[in-house]
Amino acid sequence: MTDGFGPVTPPDAAIRAAAEQRQAQLTKPGGALGRLETLGNWVSACQGVCPPKQFERARVVVFAGDHGVARHGVSAYPSEVTAQMVANFLGGGAAVNTLAGVAGATVRVVDISVDADTDARVDAHKVRRSSGAIDREDALSDEEIQAALAAGTAIADEEIDGGADLLIAGDMGIGNTTPATVLIATLTDTEPIAAVGRGTGVDDAGWVRKVAAIRDAMRRARPVAKDPVELLRVAAGADFAAMAGFLAQAAIRRTPVILDGVVVTAAALVAEDLAAGASAWWLAGHRSTEPAHTLALRHLRLDPLLDLDMRLGEGSGALTALPILRAAVATLAEMATFADAGVSTADSATEAEAEAVTSIVPDTTGQPDLRK
Repeated sequence: MTDGFGPVTPPDAAIRAAAEQRQAQLTKPGGALGRLETLGNWVSACQGVCPPKQFERARVVVFAGDHGVARHGVSAYPSEVTAQMVANFLGGGAAVNTLAGVAGATVRVVDISVDADTDARVDAHKVRRSSGAIDREDALSDEEIQAALAAGTAIADEEIDGGADLLIAGDMGIGNTTPATVLIATLTDTEPIAAVGRGTGVDDAGWVRKVAAIRDAMRRARPVAKDPVELLRVAAGADFAAMAGFLAQAAIRRTPVILDGVVVTAAALVAEDLAAGASAWWLAGHRSTEPAHTLALRHLRLDPLLDLDMRLGEGSGALTALPILRAAVATLAEMATFADAGVSTADSATEAEAEAVTSIVPDTTGQPDLRK
């Protein structure tokens, strides 16, 4: 526990066991639905009820923020795109909007540190305009890191109090894979060159600049690697701190979360340090093409549902995985049991075979032994 985050209660083990027992009674061979079965059991444990309930208010929160390091050639796009995409989200024209419609979720966008003025509908939790360039300066001040963590906590509370029963954290910010990689490489003790990806698609020269920026930022990050709040303040940014607070608070509030790509998962690494045990409430939606994402998933011991070479962010990978999680809930909750459907089980078939064998073998009890 760090900086005001309370203890995390794990998903209900007794309910998980009840779900496992129910899986064995459904009209299918044991384990025939593979990972859908373990996913359904996890949802039951998170909800504290078996059979589980289908998600009624799945909610995506996209955390938007700019980063000073983006001004130094580490991204294929200019920082102005962040504010433009926030407007696109509000207009319903982005991938996250389309995928949310398919998955049965709704979208909220929050401006945490966009380097521009944004719509009043999204700026209530704004901490500052752009975080600092982490390869040469701290991302945030002491006051700003506290404000960002509080913003993420408040957003989680707002959504859960508003009825959200499943949360997805998304991200939007040009250059944000650079601080994400800094966090992940620092916390997993990985050399920059083994962790750096292409982000939005930088060319070779841009990749070299990105590696150099991450190397320099990691030098500044290592002395504070054991302090999650200081690590976020020095080497991440307001949007990462808000996401970390959001993920930690969701776990404290016993609300399941589907993680998205490398940026959200980097924040999740720190959130696990803020609130130990929080990762029990998270599901990895997908594996992105960023090398650092695989490192982070391995560190958190999370097995992603999908591997589709996605690298967009926004919550897109998590939303693509959401229908699979819905299927897991539906099969556990809605399938008939063998008893309900009047279908024979493997045990009943074995019993019938034993009875048949008994009926055709003569009873020799009490008969003389003719071998004498």
